[in-house]
Amino acid sequence: MITWYESAKVERRERSASRDVELRCVSPHGQTSLYPDDLPLVFLTHNDVKLMPGFLAHYRSLGVTRFICVDDVSTDGTREYLLGQPDVDLWASALRYREARRGRLWREVLFQLYGDDRWYVNVDSDEFLIYDECESRTLWSVIHALEDLKISRLPAPMLDMYPIDLGAADVSQLKTRAPWEIADHFDSRGYSLATTRRAITVKGGARHREFDADLELIKYPLIFWDGNCRFGASIHQPLPYQRNFAPVLGALLHFKFFADYEKVFEDAVADGQYFDGSAAYAKMTQALASAGALQLFSQSSVKFGGSKQLLRLGFITPVPYCMSP
Repeated sequence: MITWYESAKVERRERSASRDVELRCVSPHGQTSLYPDDLPLVFLTHNDVKLMPGFLAHYRSLGVTRFICVDDVSTDGTREYLLGQPDVDLWASALRYREARRGRLWREVLFQLYGDDRWYVNVDSDEFLIYDECESRTLWSVIHALEDLKISRLPAPMLDMYPIDLGAADVSQLKTRAPWEIADHFDSRGYSLATTRRAITVKGGARHREFDADLELIKYPLIFWDGNCRFGASIHQPLPYQRNFAPVLGALLHFKFFADYEKVFEDAVADGQYFDGSAAYAKMTQALASAGALQLFSQSSVKFGGSKQLLRLGFITPVPYCMSP
């Protein structure tokens, strides 16, 4: 009842604060119509061309048929690369990421344009969804299992990925290799999990360990979007809140740390588009100035070994097989 009341209160506030957001499709083919058997993925990106080959390949292998992207004024070739992909609908906005409530308004407009009452993958360009047997099992199998369980969204903690030697993690390798083959380690412990009135909450990981960053790590990368859904105050706590307490069936591998990490942090601070004016990146930049170099490897670090490893370590739970005929 507390969660229901909290959800109703915030939903009323969000409806009264709603605003129009203009998006324009810049793909040569225009906006693509979705069919019932399409699996669309909505993502936001800014200067992430290095990850685009691996990102698209990963989600294509999971069964995604249409990528729907808002590019936040990239200057590194990301927009040009995506314009050359026939399964990508690319959108642009006069607003910047922060003005669009850190992209949440963009996502809501896109869900409205492409249609309610369907499943979407909902991620950023540096987030790669992993679930049990994802190496051989498509997302449609997961969706059917969730529908059997009457679950309408999949919670997933974000695991910061990093290499042992940051200096050797040349981003040019990402043209032909998956990012977890280069930034191939993550913290195997040092996390906390709890529930609030609004959602599951997960804290910890490498950024907390090294920079004391108190960042929320839970997201909902697979979501059934209907007319009752909104993102509200946070992408980590979508409305209605009572849908946010499902089993943790997936994890998001999060890729920020390659050899170009110093430039990435400096650009994020200068751009100021992230949460709290990119305060977390400012803190990391200050720490780097003091230490001279970044070393994320520690006694908590393990090399990524696929979905079964995450299952053994307790980051994810098994996805049941659909029992419907």
